[in-house]
Amino acid sequence: MNVYRSPAEMPRTERSVAIGTFDGVHRGHRRVLDAAKGAGLRTTVVTFWPHPRTVLGNRVELLTTLERRLELVEKAGVEDALVVTFDAGIAQLEPAEFADAFLAAIGTRVIATGERFRFGRGASGDVRTLSRLGFDIRAVPIVEDVSSTAIRGLLRAGDVVGAAGLLGRPAEVEGVVVLGDQRGGTLGYPTANLDVPPDLLVPAYGIYAGVALGHRAAVSIGINPHYGGDERRVEPYLLDYEGDLYGRRLVVELWRRLRDEQAFPTEAALVEQIARDVEATRAAVPPV
Repeated sequence: MNVYRSPAEMPRTERSVAIGTFDGVHRGHRRVLDAAKGAGLRTTVVTFWPHPRTVLGNRVELLTTLERRLELVEKAGVEDALVVTFDAGIAQLEPAEFADAFLAAIGTRVIATGERFRFGRGASGDVRTLSRLGFDIRAVPIVEDVSSTAIRGLLRAGDVVGAAGLLGRPAEVEGVVVLGDQRGGTLGYPTANLDVPPDLLVPAYGIYAGVALGHRAAVSIGINPHYGGDERRVEPYLLDYEGDLYGRRLVVELWRRLRDEQAFPTEAALVEQIARDVEATRAAVPPV
């Protein structure tokens, strides 16, 4: 997939555009992408970074980084993506100005979007506005009970199975592997310590079964209470993996929440529990 940061970079051609923030690229978002692909033109996504709500003064815990969002969009079969840098100036554009600068300028003929999509100054534009501006509109109905907000709520509660049902894929957490306490190696279970982007949602504290780099992963999210920790850590142990992970970006799927994190009476008891967590991780099945 070709990724562009300005309409001027893009070849002007007849396009079918899916427009939206697409945080999480959940089941509802993929219906929009499918509607754009169904038009038979060059399938293009127009999306926004940072999240428009953050620019307007709201805090948003993101379900996906921009890099991951674009990877998921590409997997859905999109050919081109335009990432609009959303700032105060973009927020003040009238709907017709935005449409002219970012849609008409790249050759957009068809627009697919959620039926509640709003854009332009004061969110004054909608799908009817786009239709009046001459675009062929494919307004996609909302998928009942599927929203980024609902998914965030499930993940904050640690319900990764429920979140996967709305996402249509396993929930994920990602980050770059950085130096940690290196305590896991002394216990026989070396973990990767993830530096998670600060605006990315991290699910509820606990121990999870999942997968990363094609290996089952037992994942600890929390503060390591057994060792009196007070800083949140996200630490996957990749089963049967050999190699250096430092500096590598990891996308970790979370398949199932195994238990709460806890302190143990002895280190031996901790190691015994980790062994049980590893066996549960080997036995885990994908949630979708």
